[in-house]
Amino acid sequence: MEPILRCDHLNKQYKQGVMALSDLTLEIPRGEIVGLLGPNGSGKTTLIKLAAGLLMPTTGSIKVDGHFIGPYTKSLVSYLPERTYLSPGMRVEECINLFETFYADFDRNRAKEMLALLAVPLNAQIKTLSKGTREKVQLVLVMARRAKLYLLDEPIAGVDPAARDYILETILKNYHEDSTILISTHLISDIEEVLNSFLFIQNGHVICQDKVAAVREARGQTLDQFFREVFKCYAN
Repeated sequence: MEPILRCDHLNKQYKQGVMALSDLTLEIPRGEIVGLLGPNGSGKTTLIKLAAGLLMPTTGSIKVDGHFIGPYTKSLVSYLPERTYLSPGMRVEECINLFETFYADFDRNRAKEMLALLAVPLNAQIKTLSKGTREKVQLVLVMARRAKLYLLDEPIAGVDPAARDYILETILKNYHEDSTILISTHLISDIEEVLNSFLFIQNGHVICQDKVAAVREARGQTLDQFFREVFKCYAN
């Protein structure tokens, strides 16, 4: 079966000469929640933006669902960026309307149900919401789509522990057998219980890719412990 995301000898170099990804080759299987893990500057966000169609490779190739990145693959991908992108003056319901206009797979009723659970008023302006609530609204909009690939860049970084529990629950409840979720995060201990597999990325290279259960069984470690061990070695 064709992987949902495939990179072959993928390179991304920025104008300043910085090589963000270097000869990156990987496959992300369908129907899993996958952790994209690595230290700052390792290339995680660059890879996510390439898969979302926001950047173009310097050389090499990247495909989603067997298709090179383009307008069609954007219809398959639901992307949550690391930073807030909603206009501060927009009301929550206007954000829902915007997503419904842009994405044929957007489930308006599902979005409203999730926002009601968060007690977020639909007439509230984005600028009046706390940072954590804004991030939750963004996640609701992203997860209310029926996408094949969800790309979540640091979805729990700016919220309190109770909100993290809600976000993880939201991710799990909206996870379908034929969908894949790729999550970039530094808060590994908070999220590893929902991950099926992971990949470690360092200096634009994949240095390890495996099932989370394999780490626990073979090494007797949590994923967080394994991460700290691997990247402590790289730091030295």
